[in-house]
Amino acid sequence: MQTLGREDTFVRRILRNMAVVDWIGTVYFAILVTCLLSTRGPNCWGSLKDVCIDYSILLLTFTIVRGELVKGIWASVIYRIGMVSPIVASYFQLRWILPAITSRALDHQLYAFDMRVFHVEPSLAWDKYVTVPTVEWFAFFYLGYFLILACNVLPFVSLAGDNKLLRHFGTGIVAQFTMTHLLYLVVPGFGPFRELHYEHVMVGGFWWKTVLEGVHTAGALKDIFPSLHTGAPTFFAIFAFVHRKKVPFKYTWPILAFCVSQIIGATMFLRWHYLVDIIAGFALATFNVLFWGRVIDWELARRERLALSPVFGIAPIPWLIDRLRARGVAARDQDV
Repeated sequence: MQTLGREDTFVRRILRNMAVVDWIGTVYFAILVTCLLSTRGPNCWGSLKDVCIDYSILLLTFTIVRGELVKGIWASVIYRIGMVSPIVASYFQLRWILPAITSRALDHQLYAFDMRVFHVEPSLAWDKYVTVPTVEWFAFFYLGYFLILACNVLPFVSLAGDNKLLRHFGTGIVAQFTMTHLLYLVVPGFGPFRELHYEHVMVGGFWWKTVLEGVHTAGALKDIFPSLHTGAPTFFAIFAFVHRKKVPFKYTWPILAFCVSQIIGATMFLRWHYLVDIIAGFALATFNVLFWGRVIDWELARRERLALSPVFGIAPIPWLIDRLRARGVAARDQDV
């Protein structure tokens, strides 16, 4: 009975320490597992195995960190890696998860919606401007999405301490990716390049060939609504604008705004997305910046009131620099 009591206390500690961002990840993978268990699509069991591995890593991370089995810098490192890596891995697995869950493709409906509501489909309207230079320009920015992703996420993961800014950013961007992935299940499609007919062939040089290779080898293929290429960079740009009084955002938000405008244009010019995909991605990004900022205010007050453990923990790189600096000072003192 004492063992059961200790286990109950341990489980209660995990649940009490769970943050909002933890529950977003937990619900996300629970939905994926449920959808895969309820279908018999191609590679269903292989996809289920992959998702269960991701889910296990996430739950193990919560067990270790929220259960306070480790604290300090190790809790921070384990959490930041264990929280981010399963969600990133799940995107690359969508290539098999999406067809395993549904065989539908709603390209016709998405195109019909654009023509009925907006009376234009950008990829068709811009077909006359397709040349090697224009294709290369937009292909460059389309690939720039990954650089913007790295330049925004990696500094937060490695340099930021457990403050309101990091909690807002972390919760919002996790919600952006997980909500987008789940909406792919609801509104699957391949994109205009497959549904529509164009007068000009899309040709380019190095950047366009790199885009094609990346899409065909690592893309999820039916991941169009909402546009993640629109949503994630837009989230970064709006987040930077909201916090523009702080460094470095006071300098980065205009750069981000320009780059995001080109990436959004690229998603349509290169025939990957319908206009409604772009609007949905932009709307979701706006929601995730504004909504989760309010939620984080509530969560900060709750965690302080209950004296709960940190969400993200110590900033790893500054901690390492401080330790190295302290060792250097100690070594000099010994020499003296």
